[in-house]
Amino acid sequence: MPLDLTASVVDLTRQLVDIESVSANERAIADAVEHALSAYPHLTVTRDADAVIARTNLGRERRVVIAGHLDTVPVNDNLPSRLEDGIHGVSELWGRGTVDMKGGCAVMLALAATVPDPIVDVTWVFYDHEEVASELNGLGRIARNTPEILEADFAVLCEPTGGEVEGGCNGTLRADVRVTGTRAHSARAWMGSNAIHAITPVLSHLVAYEPRQVEVDGLVYREGLNAVGIRGGVAGNVIPDECVVEVNYRFAPDRDAAGAERHVRDVFTGFEVEITDVAEGARPGLTDPLALDFLTAVGGEARPKYGWTDVARFAALGIPAVNYGPGDPSLAHADDERVPVDQIERCERGLRAWLTS
Repeated sequence: MPLDLTASVVDLTRQLVDIESVSANERAIADAVEHALSAYPHLTVTRDADAVIARTNLGRERRVVIAGHLDTVPVNDNLPSRLEDGIHGVSELWGRGTVDMKGGCAVMLALAATVPDPIVDVTWVFYDHEEVASELNGLGRIARNTPEILEADFAVLCEPTGGEVEGGCNGTLRADVRVTGTRAHSARAWMGSNAIHAITPVLSHLVAYEPRQVEVDGLVYREGLNAVGIRGGVAGNVIPDECVVEVNYRFAPDRDAAGAERHVRDVFTGFEVEITDVAEGARPGLTDPLALDFLTAVGGEARPKYGWTDVARFAALGIPAVNYGPGDPSLAHADDERVPVDQIERCERGLRAWLTS
């Protein structure tokens, strides 16, 4: 069934949620979005695989990007969507993707259709493959292949933030910290060297570690350095000759990838450290007049984003960006995923005020 972009933003959210779009299965929802937006002459609509880009070209002095991903994590008996009364009688929309992030995409679609004359030019980006490996990410693909499509002065990513503005994001680094030993029969343990026992100082460093709280452009980011996995052992009668602790470092956006790597290597001086993955964070992006106008229009005060989001991709292109969308991020991916309908409506009102005031 075609999307009705003139419906209420809550009904539009339900329409999107009821199109199953688990990562790698976004074709149907991308087709629906492309078809719906193509009906509006004030938009120039293009397609990049299963990403849909719609642009106004009004000759405004400044341009903003407003982006959201169309895919979800796998469904688990939480489709089709349903409306229920929540705590204190607040109506909630339940279903996979209500939080992450079809509520935000519905807000984008409603505004793309019904705000033909915004005060800035707008590039609306609905992209694929956000919930899977980074190299598949649709926004990343566009940034690599056709970065000119994303050229803008400011960006808003409609990820769930509970309807509050979250500036920038922390970076994330994963590393393997490895110790080695010598195998031996466990009946003659003195003939070997137990690598699992030797990992104890690594764990002690982590237990004693005091993470920074860092102010960046007026927002305080909390860091974290934690063991997220451990592997070692050969068999029940063998002294292990290797043990590896997988460490995740969430670092404030005042550090780049090289600085984060140096810090982790300093913490684990004397141990073998292999960096397995790193993604830089993004500064808050709240100093530009566009950003200040945005804060005024949507209300409230900005807070830091502790997790990593695709705002970092905009930051890498030199575009300041914030997160702003309906839904409690702690309910993203949960089987009881649900969003208060008033949050969807409030975000729609806030963005509309910003684009038209």
